[in-house]
Amino acid sequence: MSGEATTTIIGNLTDDPDFRHTPAGDVTHFTVASNPRIQDRTTGEWRDGDTLFMPCSVWRVPAEHVAASLHRGARVIVTGRLRQRSFETSSGEKRTVVELDADEVGASLRFTSAKLISAGTAQTNGAAATVQ
Repeated sequence: MSGEATTTIIGNLTDDPDFRHTPAGDVTHFTVASNPRIQDRTTGEWRDGDTLFMPCSVWRVPAEHVAASLHRGARVIVTGRLRQRSFETSSGEKRTVVELDADEVGASLRFTSAKLISAGTAQTNGAAATVQ
């Protein structure tokens, strides 16, 4: 759609993906921690920047693949649309969160390798290979 905020985030999963069956369809929720490296201009030394924790969700068939293939600590690349959602807690507090509605989720091969299995030929529920 025109005008949607699309973004890509690279980071590590903070926990195992959470797969659920809902009336709206299958969904997997996960959070990506992205830690930028920043160079100090005065000393030239590198340090960790502030960590961004981005809640993400992926729907339908890719939800199954993410849940079966990825695990806590896995480095991932996620592309999707930013969504802002407001809600009220059980105690009556109003909250607003920004989430990434993922179109694509993949394992980063920067520090690991993976053997890909086509969803049509996989042995277990059509899921891809687990990334170690």
